[in-house]
Parts: sequence; structure tokens; C-alpha cells
Amino acid sequence: MRLMAVQRTLTGTILKLDIMRIMLLWLIWESTFGIFSRGEITNYKAAAEPECNSIDTNFYSINGDDTLGYSKVNYKRSSMDGWNLTSQKLIDSFPLDSIKQNYVRQVRDCIFSAIQPTPFKSAVTLAAVSKEVVEDLLDLDVSITKTKEFIQFVSGAKVLPGSISLAHRYGGHQFGVWSGQLGDGRAHLLGAYVNRHGTRWELQLKGSGKTPYSRDGDGRAVLRSSLREFLCSEALNYLEIPTSRAASLVISNDVVKRDNFYNGNVKNEKGAIVLRVAKSWFRFGSLEILAYSGEIELLRKLVDFVIEQHFPLINATGSNKYLEFFSQVVTDTSYLIARWMSVGFAHGVCNTDNFSIISITIDYGPFGFMDYYDSNFVPNTSDDEGRYKIGNQANVGRYNLDKLKKALNPLLEPQQQLLAEQILKGYPGLYQAKFLELFKAKLGLSGLDDSDDYLIAFLLKLMEDTRADFTMTFRQLSEIYKQDLEVKNISKEYWALQDLAKHKKFSHWIHLYLLRLKSNTIESDDARRIRMQSVNPRYIFRNWMAESAIKKAERNDFSEIHLLQKILRRPFTKQAEAEEAGYSSRPPPWAKDLRVSCSS
Repeated sequence: MRLMAVQRTLTGTILKLDIMRIMLLWLIWESTFGIFSRGEITNYKAAAEPECNSIDTNFYSINGDDTLGYSKVNYKRSSMDGWNLTSQKLIDSFPLDSIKQNYVRQVRDCIFSAIQPTPFKSAVTLAAVSKEVVEDLLDLDVSITKTKEFIQFVSGAKVLPGSISLAHRYGGHQFGVWSGQLGDGRAHLLGAYVNRHGTRWELQLKGSGKTPYSRDGDGRAVLRSSLREFLCSEALNYLEIPTSRAASLVISNDVVKRDNFYNGNVKNEKGAIVLRVAKSWFRFGSLEILAYSGEIELLRKLVDFVIEQHFPLINATGSNKYLEFFSQVVTDTSYLIARWMSVGFAHGVCNTDNFSIISITIDYGPFGFMDYYDSNFVPNTSDDEGRYKIGNQANVGRYNLDKLKKALNPLLEPQQQLLAEQILKGYPGLYQAKFLELFKAKLGLSGLDDSDDYLIAFLLKLMEDTRADFTMTFRQLSEIYKQDLEVKNISKEYWALQDLAKHKKFSHWIHLYLLRLKSNTIESDDARRIRMQSVNPRYIFRNWMAESAIKKAERNDFSEIHLLQKILRRPFTKQAEAEEAGYSSRPPPWAKDLRVSCSS
């Protein structure tokens, strides 16, 4: 009887499971678990220099704060003098585009084209910086961000010594169709920096001008989309979800024309550039373009590079290294998508060119966090068919991994290709296990109980029926005391739970939930609440918050960007400023009419 509420049947499953498990797999997969990142270059050879600059204490300030986990002496450069990037490793590893001119064309037999950023014509304003990225990842004191040199650097107007900016060639399946050559049409990889901890970071400008891969684009990005990417990439980081980072956001008065909703209503918008930071910008499409073009030796060289740089546990000389690589990407991708789902995040454009080969969240476009629970939530108005609805992200992950497998096939022996297929068949189980692990933690469930998957499914069905707020339902379950749940004493501060309580089966679910909590290892109710609050955010980057910050930024008021930076840095902690701003309240009525698209 418990499964009678499920109206749809599971089709195309690749797992041989009993009826209960099949139905639960359907809940997870098809309905969000449904019922459930100046000067002319005449020579592309950069001066030889190590990937990691040695620490020169003459350029560093000493900070005794060890709260970041560093030693007592915390080195941060107080000047950009001597702070250099290098593109040498990439240039030494791969052939560059033989054509030096910057014009749109089909490119072959290379991974990168060496192309300089195009600075804005008007003056630029530094709207925001991430102190954590600047100081913790890039070893720069945040005071440097106020200098002319820094602003020139992050706006593409100044190329640092040792840096040769590169635009990456890749392809991709977009909305289920092979789109051929895509590539960095408005992004420039400035080079890599290895920080004082030995971590290598690649710095990339987005919105920095045309490249050979710009197709029909103008190489620019606008304020609204750049602001969203800057804030959301940092927000996901503090939600403990693997992601690219954002160091800075600059805005200009250069006019950029955009038809936001592709309806012929072209508007003038402000141009912007984000400095994005990631350990790698290679994506599934980086391999696909080489396989489709028959550039197999270059494909082999790229995969070998990725394994050597980013998969240290794989034996780089082993006969099964490509199989092990694929297996790890399958696992990491399944975990990433499960983490997205655990916070109600929909990427919006899950094309293979937007899926990172190191399984981090990249390329923030028409993303969205769910407000009320809706398994068919589609943040992207350009996605007419709902291909990338939140409830289909796990399915799309498998589709993209299948395309990655096909790109790797030229490197695999026939028997290895069969094994790769078996590895991919394990994806649903990996995803389901991680999903259940994350949602058990959100409900404060410890230990093993065969009914946990049903308990989660039951709750999500109630949320779907009552359109209860996804984030705040879980958060308020982590804040309310068990004794209040037992007597159904739900005060108005728990507004999401009040919505949920309107369901006729709410009392039954509460009964099952409280019984399950009793089976936990003995702990106080306060301990349970603290544990649950550590995984259930009180604040997420909702579309209405982004829209409010955008409207102010268009008037050169960046106060809400800075407020959101502050709040989203501690999403699990109740903050007075956030409460005053309404960030944990019901979304305002006008939020339901907000739309975002691929136009950026």
C-alpha cells in the first residue's frame, strides 16, 4: 500500500531489483527523487620558470591568525611584484593552434589557441572580490585588490610576466545533440599559480573578449549573469559542494546587447568580467572533440595529462589507467549530482561541455535553487522540453558519462570497452547510495534501517503535494524540538513545516520519523539539532536574492552583493543581518515570476 502513491512506472532501468527497490530508484531518478569558472605576443614560448614560485618573504606580510589551518606564520603577498602566473606546463604538454590571428574558425590538432583578452573601452569598476580566494588560494593580501594593477589584471587589460593567455578548444553534446566545436568563446586562461600549500590553480577570465571559438558571440558577458556566477560559485563552495571559485567581479559601462529571452527584445546591458579559479578547466567535451575529429594521439596525450595532474591514485603507467580514470569520473560525477540534489540545486544546462572532468561544478548559467519543492523545477526558460529539470539531473549525468565513455573508446581495448560499460551500469547504484547517505544526514538518521529510503520518499512526496519550501523544511526539522513535533506544536516561525502539516498524512510521517529517531545512538535532542543544522543550510542563493542584487548593481550599488557574500559564507549559521533581509523567510510574491535563460 505504501507504494500506491507512485503513479508512474519505471522504464529502461538497467538494474535487476525487486519491486520495492525499482520503485524507489524511479523516485530518485525521474522526479528529483520525485515522490521522492597588454601587449602583442609574437612568440608563444614563455620564459622557463617553475610552476611554483618559491616564497619570498620580502613580499609577504605576516599574520598570526591560524584559524584557516595554516601555520602561525600566514604568508600573503602585499605587492603583485614578483607574483607571476605561468602557462608553461600546458604549452609544453600540448601543441598550440598554428594560426596566430584571432578570428572565428574551425580549429584542429591542438588543445589551445593563444589569444589575448580584449580590455573594455570604458573604465571598469571592481564590484566585488572574494577575500578567501584572493588570500587563501592566491597568496595575495586583500588590500592589493584596491590597486590599479590588480584591477587591470582582473579586467584583462594587463598580462602578467610568464602568462600566455589561452582559449581552450572543446566540443559537446548540447540538449542531447552533438554540436561540434564549441570552446572558450569568451574566456581566457591566464595561466596557473601554485600557492604556498603546493596547490595548483588555473586562473581564467570570463567575458574577456572574442576568440576563435566565439561562433556568433561577441566575447562578452553581462552584469546579471556574471554577478550570479560570482556569488553562486562561492555559495556552493560554502555548502561544501565541489565547484570552481570566483576571485573578482569587474563591471564596465561598455554596452553589451542581449536578447534575454530570445523574443526579439534586445536590450543594452553592462559588460562584466569574472576571474574564475579552478584546479582544471577540462571538461567532458575536451575529450569528445578529439575523438570526433579522429585526433587520437592528442586525445591520449590529454587524458594522460589529466590522469597525471589530477588522479594521483591511478598508476599512470598501468595498462588499465584509462579504465580506472573512467571509473573514478563515474563515481565522482554521481556524488556531485547527489550533492546538488541535497541542496535543491539545478545546474540548468547540463551539456557535456559543462561537465567538469574533475567533477566540480562549472559554467554557471541559468541555474537555480528550488524554492518550493517541485520535482519538475526547470530554472532555464530556454529549456522548453525540461530536459535539465532538477528531477532529471541524475539521468543526464549518466547520459553525459556515456558520451565520455564513447570518447575514451579509441584508447580502450575491446575487453576494456566491455568493462567500461559495466562500470557505467554501476552509476545508478552509486548515485542512489550517495543520495540516501546525504538525505539521511539531513534528517538526522544514523545507523542502518531498511525503511530509511521509504521515509525520505514519503517526506518528499508530502513536500511535493503541499509545495513546501525545500530548504526550510529540512532546516526547520533541524531546529524544532522533538517534543514539539510529538504534540504537533508548530509555531509560525516554522512556516515551511506549517505548510507541510496541511497534508493529511503529515501526522503519519511524523510518527514514523520520531520512531526512527529513537533508534539512533543515544544522544540528546540538542545534539541531534546541532548535527542536523550542520548539514541543512538556513540560507541559499535564491533567484530573488540574485535579482535584488542585480537591480542595485545596475545602479552601481554593490551593497547587496557584499551582504550576500557575507551571509552565504556561513549558510548553516543563523545571522541577524540575513534575518532582517528576509533571506530565511518566504520568498516574496514577485519571485515566482522571475525567469533566467541561456542569454548571458
